[in-house]
Amino acid sequence: MENTRHQNWLGQLRTGDRSAMRAIFDQQYQPVCQAIFRFVQDPGLSEDLAQEVFVRFWEKRESIQVDSNLPAYLRRMAVNEALAYLRKKTRYQADELPIHLPGQQAAAADEQLATEELSQRITIAINALPPRCRAVFQLSRFEEKTYQEIADTLDISIKTVENQMGKALRILREKLGDYLTALLF
Repeated sequence: MENTRHQNWLGQLRTGDRSAMRAIFDQQYQPVCQAIFRFVQDPGLSEDLAQEVFVRFWEKRESIQVDSNLPAYLRRMAVNEALAYLRKKTRYQADELPIHLPGQQAAAADEQLATEELSQRITIAINALPPRCRAVFQLSRFEEKTYQEIADTLDISIKTVENQMGKALRILREKLGDYLTALLF
């Protein structure tokens, strides 16, 4: 039922119906803010970036293709917005760093760059997962749903959810293993 309502809103949104946008905003603003806050750890900045997500969503309303469900799509937009902000912030801070840094500041800058690079690699690895595997992983990790809730949402068995999560984690370990090992040492 929830998916049907979301699909109706998306249809209305494509025609420029502002009331549909308002309904989506009212329902999804807090989850979008929470998704962004996990990355930026600043409530005010999270709200600003969340508004950017909704502005971008409105601007792209005619061409948006939501493959999974609307909340997951918006949370993915939120994560991408947060990561883009962090990339931009990292580049800006790197440009502002003096050429000769004291050791502690240099280590902090290196750590921040490594964290940003890891975030980018994780996003790329998640996006490369097979569609069902990615949907299960995102519902579990980004939406914090239980396996039962995921099974109900995707209309699959709990065993399939378990298998898809195992597959996702195995693929992510394979894709990120060398990078994580190098990062740790």
